[in-house]
Amino acid sequence: MDHHSYTTEEVAKRLKVSKLTVYDLIKKGELPSYRVGRQMRIDAADLDQYIKQMKTGKVQVTPVKNDGSSILNTCIISGQELTLDMLAKRIENRLPSSNVLRAYQGSLTSLVKMYQGEGSIVSLHLFDGETGTYNVPYVKRILVGQPCIMINLLSRNVGFYVRKGNPKRIKAWADISGSTIKFVNREKGSGIRVLVDEQLRIQKLNKADISGYEWEESNHLGVATQVANGNADVGVGSEKFSQIVNVDFIPIMKEQYDLVILKNKENEELIEVVKDILQSEEFHNELNAIGGYDITKTGQIVYETN
Repeated sequence: MDHHSYTTEEVAKRLKVSKLTVYDLIKKGELPSYRVGRQMRIDAADLDQYIKQMKTGKVQVTPVKNDGSSILNTCIISGQELTLDMLAKRIENRLPSSNVLRAYQGSLTSLVKMYQGEGSIVSLHLFDGETGTYNVPYVKRILVGQPCIMINLLSRNVGFYVRKGNPKRIKAWADISGSTIKFVNREKGSGIRVLVDEQLRIQKLNKADISGYEWEESNHLGVATQVANGNADVGVGSEKFSQIVNVDFIPIMKEQYDLVILKNKENEELIEVVKDILQSEEFHNELNAIGGYDITKTGQIVYETN
């Protein structure tokens, strides 16, 4: 028996449709799915059966138009910040007819996909070296012609993960350069990778001089774990994960973490619900209980276009 399973992205490639169409099939019950941790999976046997039905004409895949709107009652929230799971649960409670799904992709990748019509809420923490600010410059450049609203979720400290005691005495960006320091990077398209690349450009540091620059992990925990295990000397990530894994944390800066939603008729209720949740005392209290977050701007509108 074949126990292999596929992600929604892999299914989309096999069916030659968008991920939105796959979510639509799941929502309508035409394609069985289940969760493995935080990820939606489809069994190979179920996918093969669906493909056979397509070939015999028993079912037809109707592509979902990529017009930037929410498909049916599906809300897709992208990003890896832990508090997005809290937000997703609250949206489900407020909009019980909605099917809230999580996509664990990087900020830049998710923003580009939003422009292409995929995703309902995209979380951003993209540093712009030219202005020294977060997110707005990228939204202006990428969501061209797309009315949107950006709301602050929180701010958090980012910095270097180093081994306990910081034996290599890493304190600044210049310290990660050189053959004696082993660096572990984040994947292209992630907010941390954008921060790393922007800082290297500003500091005039050559990527070729950084041992491990091409070594990529897909999340904060992966980076911190490689440092804790002694496989790397340093990586970059949020302070929260340094409290989970046995590493020291050297703060670099405070990053702004915002949510962007396209403004269209289908998203009108979603926007109001998200604003109400983020501005609620209950949500603020929950963030404070977790600790490590600056919620001074939580719920504030950072940027909006008509």
